[in-house]
Amino acid sequence: MEFSLTQSTLEETCLFEDLPLSKITLKALKKAGYQQATPIQAAVIPEVLSDQDVVGQAQTGTGKTAAFLLPILERFANNEEKTKDPKALVLVPTRELADQVMQEAIKLSTGKSFRIAVLCGGRPIGRQIRQLQSGVELVVGTPGRVMDHLRRGTLQCRHLGMVVLDEADRMLDIGFRPDIETILKKCPQSRQTVLLSATVPPEVERLAHNYMRDPVMCQVSTQKEVSADTIDQYYVSVQPNRKFDLLVHLLNEEQPEQAIVFCHTKRDTDRIAKELKSKVSKVAGMHGDLPQRARDRILKKFRTGQVRCLVATDVIGRGIDISGISHVINYSIPEFCDDYVHRVGRTGRMGKSGTAYTFVSRDQGHLLTQIEKRINKLLEPAQFDGFETNPDSVDRSPRKKSRRPRRTRAHDSGSTSPRKKNRPPRSSRSGGSGKPSTSPNPRSESSKSEGSPSNNGNFSPSNGKPKRSKRKYRRAL
Repeated sequence: MEFSLTQSTLEETCLFEDLPLSKITLKALKKAGYQQATPIQAAVIPEVLSDQDVVGQAQTGTGKTAAFLLPILERFANNEEKTKDPKALVLVPTRELADQVMQEAIKLSTGKSFRIAVLCGGRPIGRQIRQLQSGVELVVGTPGRVMDHLRRGTLQCRHLGMVVLDEADRMLDIGFRPDIETILKKCPQSRQTVLLSATVPPEVERLAHNYMRDPVMCQVSTQKEVSADTIDQYYVSVQPNRKFDLLVHLLNEEQPEQAIVFCHTKRDTDRIAKELKSKVSKVAGMHGDLPQRARDRILKKFRTGQVRCLVATDVIGRGIDISGISHVINYSIPEFCDDYVHRVGRTGRMGKSGTAYTFVSRDQGHLLTQIEKRINKLLEPAQFDGFETNPDSVDRSPRKKSRRPRRTRAHDSGSTSPRKKNRPPRSSRSGGSGKPSTSPNPRSESSKSEGSPSNNGNFSPSNGKPKRSKRKYRRAL
């Protein structure tokens, strides 16, 4: 799909006063401490205000939220239409991001009559229904809960003038495509659609092609998504069974203002956070299986500095927008290059400096090479006292083509589809004696719990054997 590129999408900035914004909006911006528009804001805002469909691509932390909120406020605040139906809908991948969009909207709508409803799973739906019945101008929500309200008939899309898909690549990545397409089909064809994303893979292009009208693409720093001067990026060659010790040493050595440690799985997140609490102060772990109230409490502590180090999965970490994050540590190297872009984008936000470390074992060199090609930058090797290794020991030779690895990420939609278990034939499960087979099923690398001092990367801390499932044992009997 081809987009028409605007000339204002390179690296241009401007004052908000130079944009077609009302005096009351400029006053709210001044009160919030905003004076100069970022490049993505300078490119997107005029296009959206001219009723043009827009695809905006820029590094995370560059002000994309205000780029779509300001036009929404300009068009729909103080609206005199006598209807309780929302005028604008913003879809986001996570509850945390929905809350951040709401808080930004409240800050920018100072002096205006503007009602907002946040529709996310894990929260009382009755309160959301009452908000919608009383009337709102803006709805911010995750696709799953928005679909729930559409089925109930408590959310009406007939008066929507604008739909925004924020973090579109991530929403598609975690399986929201069917819900997004259903929602867009229920919206008026005359609506304006704005799509914002850190990356524009083919899936995002297809979505834009099917549901947008001649969109203009506003692209900012496409070759420097995470290679900006504000982020120092390193890789550390480390043996799997020494990764946890290195993590503790790095945190004590660097003394980050705030840090996010990214893990592949919920299991690793829980384990590392638990072990880290005995080594480092102000640590918390967060993933999609935690109750919403617990997640809100942890995130609030992280914002206020009561939590200094947050261990998180990709889906949760992606929804965090805190300018004080000084370090990102990839305890598990991302298997997909775009995930690296999103992870590292948690630091170095809004012009502040940041540092990113990626732990790499010898057999993960090909993943490191793919990341470097993706961001058009070589990561510098880093070494720490007591953990000296030869960076050349990382095997960067390309792997043979194989099936695309299955993601084992924690989805944040509130529900997960069950997976079929790979079981051996019935005869091998029960055998002649009625005992289960002792040979473990193959496991993908991303689903293994990564090395720590307690288990040295083995299956079990006790005897090195995989734990048997009691359920399987009963069935075998």
